[in-house]
Amino acid sequence: MNQDNRSADITNFVTHLECSKTGEALPAGTVQNLSPAGAPILVRYDLDAVAGELTKEKLASRPADLWRYRELLPVASATNIVSLGEDMTPLVALDNSLGSNVIVKDEGRLPTGSFKARGLVMAVSMAKELGLKRLAMPTNGNAGAAMAAYARRAGMEAFVFCPDDTPEVNVREIALQGGKVWRVNGLINDCGKIVADGEAEMGWFNLSTLKEPYRIEGKKTMGLELVEQLGWEMPDVIFYPTGGGTGLIGMWKAFDELEAIGFIGSRRPRMVAVQATGCAPIVDAWEKGLDHAPLWENASTVAAGIRVPVAIGDFLILQAVRESGGFAIAVEDEAIIAAQQRIGQEDGLLLCPEGAATAAAYLKALEDGLIGKSDRAVLFNCGNGLKYPMPAADAALDRHQPIDWSAIASA
Repeated sequence: MNQDNRSADITNFVTHLECSKTGEALPAGTVQNLSPAGAPILVRYDLDAVAGELTKEKLASRPADLWRYRELLPVASATNIVSLGEDMTPLVALDNSLGSNVIVKDEGRLPTGSFKARGLVMAVSMAKELGLKRLAMPTNGNAGAAMAAYARRAGMEAFVFCPDDTPEVNVREIALQGGKVWRVNGLINDCGKIVADGEAEMGWFNLSTLKEPYRIEGKKTMGLELVEQLGWEMPDVIFYPTGGGTGLIGMWKAFDELEAIGFIGSRRPRMVAVQATGCAPIVDAWEKGLDHAPLWENASTVAAGIRVPVAIGDFLILQAVRESGGFAIAVEDEAIIAAQQRIGQEDGLLLCPEGAATAAAYLKALEDGLIGKSDRAVLFNCGNGLKYPMPAADAALDRHQPIDWSAIASA
């Protein structure tokens, strides 16, 4: 963690916590899972006070990491920050493959190789601040790896439960980083039930997606960073790989907070929730005009990170999509794989399957007339492509035989 311009005492602007469904106020500085109404909890700030404290010039003088936005974050003391170096992630234009108006925010550069680091560094730092010692969560891979890394760095126990077809590298990563990990013969919602069932017996704190207030606060920094990197201007459209949807919800919250402190105006990007056709509960609910998405049966996709059959924050995802004038869209696995290969081969950027899903969704939305070629689009690559299986590359040469240079040239 960079210490430049950061003192042990952070001026904290949190006023209270709030039920996302009823608006009921809950006390800050207390351990919370869901609200009394069974809904996700949001952190609220004294934004007038933040506006009086934080300027764009002051922000620009700080280290280029997640913690530069500390006035809009919940941690009250820097001594509780559990950091592995959450540096600002780059924007990469896809000039060759999709065109210069399409930009990837490459979250694979974060610690543990995915954007899950944002949410989990905040949740674990707040768990430390609140005195928690034992954490548990279900995961499709990357979130569990991030929780294990930060929890162990903070000296906490980490218990992780994942579907039995979770990518092998994720399971081994969790274990190598000190997490206690189990494969479960089911999907992430089945793993979530195990975590919930074990709360009383094991005494662990449940860090499941949106079942505590602080992962949203970490994930919202994607939106804070993006707008700052674009010179405090909004893109026209954001394509976001949507499983639990924490990042989409968090970015929508971030934009409102930036407007409230005077950093941006009222213009917003169209928010697009991207799912796979084999697991598309949010798309189904959006198309039917529903506020909640029923459980998606027999979920299956190569993009394991968005294989979430039911999302507790479904109504918040749908609300953000609708308020922004955006849409929800599902893409085939074949299109995901094709987009991953196209961008890797033409622009040299290795996307994870979930990130490639946003590229496939961009192409489909363009074809369907949902967006225009001139729209400035941002795609979120949520993980490092090196963590996933890749196509074979078996070409070989026998150095003892004559080399066919024409074959090499045409390969």
